[in-house]
Amino acid sequence: MHINLSLAPIVALIAGILILLMPKLLNYIIALYLIVVGLLGLFGTGGTLHFR
Repeated sequence: MHINLSLAPIVALIAGILILLMPKLLNYIIALYLIVVGLLGLFGTGGTLHFR
């Protein structure tokens, strides 16, 4: 069984929920998201996780 999950939509969903619950976290969430996306781009994983 293959489950393909893209990382960006999962992170965006979690970030959106946290922003709704605690709006003051917006700056931290955006900063962490940008750092994660940047690191994934640098290391070439393309932001896709493959679970088997």
